[in-house]
Amino acid sequence: MSPPIRVLELRSVRGTGGGPEKTILHGAACAAAHRCAITVCYLRDDRDDVFAIDARAARLPIEYMEIRERHSFDPSIWRALVHAVRTRRIDIVHAHDYKTDLLALLLARATGAIPLSTAHNWAGCTWRERRVYYPVDRYLLRWFPRVIAVSSKVRATLIAAGVRRERIATLLNSIDPEQFRRDARAADAARRELDLGPAEIAIGAVGRLEAVKRFDVLLEAFATLRQTHGHVKLFIVGDGSLRATLAAQAARLGLNRAFRLLGHRSDVVRLHGAFDLFVQSSDDEGTPNSVLEAMALETPIVATDAGGTRDLIRDGTDGLLVRCGDPEALARAMERAIIDRAATRARVASARARIERDLSFEQRTRSLEAIYEDLIARSGRDRFRAATMAPGNMTAPLRGGPQKDPL
Repeated sequence: MSPPIRVLELRSVRGTGGGPEKTILHGAACAAAHRCAITVCYLRDDRDDVFAIDARAARLPIEYMEIRERHSFDPSIWRALVHAVRTRRIDIVHAHDYKTDLLALLLARATGAIPLSTAHNWAGCTWRERRVYYPVDRYLLRWFPRVIAVSSKVRATLIAAGVRRERIATLLNSIDPEQFRRDARAADAARRELDLGPAEIAIGAVGRLEAVKRFDVLLEAFATLRQTHGHVKLFIVGDGSLRATLAAQAARLGLNRAFRLLGHRSDVVRLHGAFDLFVQSSDDEGTPNSVLEAMALETPIVATDAGGTRDLIRDGTDGLLVRCGDPEALARAMERAIIDRAATRARVASARARIERDLSFEQRTRSLEAIYEDLIARSGRDRFRAATMAPGNMTAPLRGGPQKDPL
């Protein structure tokens, strides 16, 4: 039997991270040990005093490491990365963002490891990201033997950027249906914490407080809904640069007594027990993990038709989809979900069944492992690996640069 494929999951992120962290960390925990040996490696900026990925990793049965950097362009990380790939005899460097995409290609040339990238979307909010880093990243992805797209929209973007169709695998984000299961017994405690009365309806939203999430549109829609449904309250879970701006907007709309910013929370699953409705208002998404969580936790969903959301939600079947940037349409959909409770319950049941049938983490991980195995087989490294990793021969499997056309 061939030894397990050794994979380095490589990611650079600041603060508490986002949806990709759930996919990376829980994917490593779910990997079949006889097929893959996963090392999760994060580049951690020494100036980041809110970094929290290490604490999340510590709660999972995974191999986790960090490489510290003094600043975003610290050249000293290179030696540490090469050392990690060689000493751990890494077969595949699996990158997850524009910075680690470049590093994966360089590591492939330096060590012979196979580069792989997951394109989670390009939803940054800075000018430098939109005009420099993202275009360069999409160009670099042309040189990868395989790129994983997390939605059909990301796949289309990759094709438009020149990535060959046959090199793209679409693999939607997913969730553990056992871990994310609604607990009716915890609902009362969660509602008490949010100071919700028995007749009040709680609307929840989860995401970074940044422009792409369009919480400004959600606040406008909620203000409209409040004109006819005065018993609704809105709670937004997350933090970001627009916190003060959103608080000021809520005050202008007269929503202060019906609206709360809850900040970053690690107990989103428990909070869902208090939510009667989940709303996504984004202009762009990859495959939104917050929507997956709402589906699994049986919270009714109203969402904008952003990015890969339609890959998850079938409009009218699993939830209600509306066009982006339209507060009136968002308010009408929220009202429909609140009023027509029988239809809402049917959509909730359908969404949960879709999670269990099509979008489980177990299923996604097995598909990812098949991609790893295919990369190894196509590279011609399978017999080489078996020889170099046999007992008594622990030489790191170093080769020259990657093939010009691995596939």
